[in-house]
This record gives sequence, structure tokens and C-alpha cells, in this order.
Amino acid sequence: MALLREGLARLLGDAGFNVAGAAGDLPGLLDLVDRTAPDAALIDIKMPPTHTDEGLQAASVIRQRYPGTAVLLLSSYLESRYASSLLEDHPASSGYLLKERVYDSAVLADALRRVCAGECVIDPGIVSRLLGRSRERGPLDELTEREVEILGMMAEGHSNSSICSRLVISPRTVESHVRSVFMKLGIAESPESSRRVLAVLAFLQA
Repeated sequence: MALLREGLARLLGDAGFNVAGAAGDLPGLLDLVDRTAPDAALIDIKMPPTHTDEGLQAASVIRQRYPGTAVLLLSSYLESRYASSLLEDHPASSGYLLKERVYDSAVLADALRRVCAGECVIDPGIVSRLLGRSRERGPLDELTEREVEILGMMAEGHSNSSICSRLVISPRTVESHVRSVFMKLGIAESPESSRRVLAVLAFLQA
């Protein structure tokens, strides 16, 4: 664990981030956030002493106590329930990535910048699993195949411009699909919440 923390700190430093510090357990992490007020906290889900879900607990506490600090959870396994649990209570400025992604500095840097900007970022592996799982019929079944594809990309944290580039479609077409997704999921425009985040949360919980 110590080697992983040191490696990530070096990786983030090389990517241009200012690393405020590192902690090995939940109390130490909360104390570090309290003292340094970082823009984001990168948290392993499995922390001492039980190595079960202390990281998830830490993320929830940080989002509640320190709304100015985004959180990005790391896990060795695909666990959509962890992502859903975090986003259900604190959907904005939160993310979940597999540890294997963090060794690509560009992917890690992009995810951190996105959560700091108030977005939610879900690992593509989880999105693929959710798209392929069997479930009861619900609002998602009203979406077209293209709308489901775009919602999945929104869940991964892609902006409209990024979706345009990846799908090779016009901005107006993407905007039209996104509006349709919001309408079919019953997500009304509100100054208190991000409709993109609420759409992703509906996707995770469906």
C-alpha cells in the first residue's frame, strides 16, 4: 500500500498536480483533508483496518463534511454497488475507477479534473457491465440504442464535445439525444442539481 501511494504521488506530480500528502488509513485521510483542504482526494476503497469498504466510508464523509473536495475512488474489482452507493448520496464531484486505469497518467489526470469540475466519472468497465446486465423493465427501456450509448458515455464522464468526436456526429445531434434522455428519464431542469449527474445515477440504479 505504501508503495502504491508513493507511486501515485509521483505519477500525479509528473502530471502537474500538487500532491498535498498521503495517508494510510481513514482517520489519517480525514485529518489530511481537514488540514489541507485539497481539490480532490484519491481513495482506495479497501483501507486498514479491515480492508473492506473504509475508503467508501471516507469518501462519503469527505463529500458531506468538505463539499469543496472531490473524491475519486479506486478499486481492484468491478463493483457497481460501490459506485451506486457513493453517487446516490453525493453524485456530483465523485468518481470510481479501477486501479489498473491509474497507471495511465492521462486517464487518471482526466478523471481527477472531471470530478474537480463537478462531474461524476464511472469506470468504463462498470458502464459496459451495466449496459449488458439483465434487469426489470423501466425508464431506460424507453431510450433508443443511440441514447443508451450516449448515456453510457455520459456515465464515463465524457462531455458533449467528447461524445461528438467519438461517435463522429454533430454537436446539435448530441444535444438532441441528451435532451431526449433527460425527458424520457423524467429529469427536469433544476438549478440545485446537474441533470447529467442525475441521469447517470438513474443509469446506475436501473
